[in-house]
Formats: sequence, C-alpha cells, structure tokens
Amino acid sequence: MAGRRKTVLDIREMVRMMRMGAGERRISRAMEISRNTVAKYREWARKEGYLEAEELPPIGVMEQQLKHLEKIRERLPGPGSLVEPHRAFVEQKRGEGVEIQALLGLLREQGFAGSYSSLRRFVMHLEERTPDVFLRIETGPGEEAQVDFGYAGKLYDCESDRIRDAWVFVMTLSFSRHQYARIVFTQRVETWIDLHVRAFEAFGGSPKRVVLDNLKAGIVKAVLHDSEGQRSYRELAEQYGFLISPCRPGTPRHKGKVESGVRYVRRNALAGRDFRDADTANKHLEKWVMEVAGLRDHGTTHEEPLSRFEIEREALGPLPRDRYEVIVWKQGKVHSDCHVVFDYSYYSVPHRLVGETLWIRATPYSVELYHEHERLVTHPRATRRGCRSTQPDHLPPEKIMGLLPEPASIRASACEVGPACTELIERLLGEHPMDRLRGAQGILRLGKQFGARRLETACRRAIIFNEIRYQTVKAILRTELDLMPLPESGVGPLPKTAVFARSAAELMPSTVQ
Repeated sequence: MAGRRKTVLDIREMVRMMRMGAGERRISRAMEISRNTVAKYREWARKEGYLEAEELPPIGVMEQQLKHLEKIRERLPGPGSLVEPHRAFVEQKRGEGVEIQALLGLLREQGFAGSYSSLRRFVMHLEERTPDVFLRIETGPGEEAQVDFGYAGKLYDCESDRIRDAWVFVMTLSFSRHQYARIVFTQRVETWIDLHVRAFEAFGGSPKRVVLDNLKAGIVKAVLHDSEGQRSYRELAEQYGFLISPCRPGTPRHKGKVESGVRYVRRNALAGRDFRDADTANKHLEKWVMEVAGLRDHGTTHEEPLSRFEIEREALGPLPRDRYEVIVWKQGKVHSDCHVVFDYSYYSVPHRLVGETLWIRATPYSVELYHEHERLVTHPRATRRGCRSTQPDHLPPEKIMGLLPEPASIRASACEVGPACTELIERLLGEHPMDRLRGAQGILRLGKQFGARRLETACRRAIIFNEIRYQTVKAILRTELDLMPLPESGVGPLPKTAVFARSAAELMPSTVQ
C-alpha cells in the first residue's frame, strides 16, 4: 500500500505541475521519467478534466481511476501474439460459445502453431470476467447425479424429414463427473423418462439422488408442478430407487456440475461442427464422451472422469431385471363418442362415463384407463395416429347396431323378431346391385317404435304382396294394416295368378285359334 500511495502522490504532483503550465521536458527532469510517459499522463489528465478543474479530486478517487486505467492497459493484447491473425475467427467462435480447448483444435486445423496458453491469454485480453464466489460441495460415489437440458441449435430430423430445434440432455455423475449426453427434438415427459433409462443403462446403475433444475426446460417444470408429469417421473424414481431433488428457483449453481457439463458439451463437443443429422451428432457424442470428455484431466478433481467412474460404478444401484418400459400418465376427458384421446388416437370406455376425466396409463404397447383408482379397460396402443380402439360393450345399446359387423348383426336382430322379418331382411339384403343395408336397419328400428309382434305381422303382409321395401313396412304399421286379417294364411310369396279376370279368347276371339 505504501508503494501505491507514493505512486498516486507522484502522479498527483505531476498533474499539479501540468496545471501550473510546466512543460513535458521540465516535468520529465523533475519526476525522472520519460517525456513519452509524461505525454500519456497529460492525455489521461485532460480526458478526466483535471487540467481545467478548480481543484483535484481526493487521492482515493484518483487511485480508483488509475486502477481502471491499468486494467485497460492490461487488456490490450501485444502486437506479437500468434493469435492476432486469427482475431476475427476467435471472436466469432467465442461469440458462439466455443470453449478455448475446442477453439484451439479448430485453429490448428487452419495451421495455427501457437500454444494453449497463448490462446488463453489472447482470449482473456478480449473478455472481461467477473468471478463468482460459491462453496463447492462434493458427494461420495453413487450418491448423486445432476440432469439438465441445453439448446443444441437446429438439426435435421430424419423421422419428420425437416430441420428442427434440437436439445441436448446431459446427466453427470457428481463424484466422477462421467457423463451421458444425447440429442433429442422434444421435451415431452416420455422423452425425459426414456433419457433417464438410457443414461442409467449407460452407467450400469442408478444414483441415490437426481438433482434437476426447475426453471430451464419446460419438461422439468412438468415433472415438478404438473400432476401428470409428477406421476410418471415418480413411478420411474420408485422403479430405480432414487430421490428427486429439485433446485431452489434461480439457483443454477446448486447443480453446477451439470451446468458446466451442459456448457462443456455444447461448447466442446457440438460448437463449431456441422452434423448431417441428429443420428450423426449422437454417434459423435457417444465417441466424444468416452474418448475426450472421459479421458480429460478434470479441472476440479484433476483426475480422468472414467478413472473415478470405475470407483463409482460399484456404488450405483442395480438396474431392473427386465428393461424398464417408459410409462406415461395423462388425464383425458371422455367425449360424447365414448372415447378418450391419447397421443392422437382414440380409446373407448363405458358410455356411462361420458364427460368424466380419467387417468390414462400408457406403455409402449398398451393404454390403460382408470376411474377413481379402478382400472376400467386395457387397450393395445395404436401404432399410428388417428386409430380407434373400440369395445362394443362400451357403447349404448341403441347406438351399437350401426357399428357391429354388417350384415351379420342385422340378420341376428331379424331372427329375434320372427321368421317373416328374417325372410324379408334376407330378400332385402340379397337385392343387387342396390345396397339395401340402410333400409334393413330402418325396418328393424320400426320394431322399437311399434313392437316386435306388429313388425313381424307387417313383414308377413309385405311378403304376401311382394313389396320388400322399408317404406311399405312403415306404411303398413302407421295405417295399422298389420292389425287387419291377412289375405291368406301362412308366409310365402304371392301366388302367381292371371293378370286379367277374363281369358284372352273372350276378349279377342278372332285372334285365338
């Protein structure tokens, strides 16, 4: 402090002499410094307004301004830096978030011969950093894993055949810093759960606690605050035996290991590289995790993550005997057609529950529907959008006729009415080329209005007069002709009789020989 105080006093005296009109040569001799240095301080004093001010500021204020001046000088890179010819490229890649180590690899591809230290000094001159102060908490092997999503840019999605926003999922084991990383295109609950399963399988076990942020990704909000996401994620946690440990809002440092891990993946493995599609990027990530990230000298542990992982592997919880099926819980309302919608497909439930909200438990192969904790039905899961899975006994009896296989169901209903109705329906359905299916359905519906006995009698009368039509049967019932005696007993077609009452010989005797 004494040296600094003396320096400030000397500069203050120098400025005082400038204010009195002393020239640079005189000040140089008096202060024993070069005239170039005097000129630099004169320019600094002029910019600060000291030469025209009524009085100089206190020594403490001048000291702070001098410190700022020294920082500016320190940030100026030297003209002899090997990185200087690549300044524009370095600024561009640092703006894209590329880490210094990854940037060094990209520069060497362009013929850069400098060292990591020279590149780091150059970058430090370009960027001003404010260090964060925090306490680092280390955990034992198998105790904790931290997970998060990070934006990975736009990539080609082979399934949808288009360019989409991509996200990188990273799970970092807190003890070893070994990672699992994978790029996906959605943040749906089933994607989130599937990524956990993949990470646990890659590690060969599961940790005792999973720490996750509750603000970054929409999926994380879902598994913390939505009942659907909570139910799905909790079922996964119960199966693998880990505790869900969310961070406090606005405190990403509480999961700093994966925060830095996501940043490391984005800036080292992904930044500055163009991938053909997500599959190519994921293959690169698998290789990068094992050959680059896993073998690096970690800046905190000063050990290779894969070496520490050999210790941590033994402390992880065992995986399930059978591969875990991704289970998703959703809530759905029963619509007026007696179906609920899940993943753009339709599944039937008993018609008495129309308007109710049910729980849907979906696996890759089945869809189970629950009402008040009671499982109502299990459907096979649809393999494509728009499919309908319908059980006939879920539909109202009066609505089911048109949905059952035709015309078998119509013939079965006609047999319940009687033989005349059965014969009429058979003859009606046998007519070609017209399709008489709707007419047959209409005739059977008349039985609900007028009764099966009257319908049977009306069908018998229609057969006798050879009028096999819906309108005929309906007219017979409405005019109550079915209540009148039949022209003949028995059921059968109308007998063949002469068209005219007189013979042809009586009408035209001259033409009959």
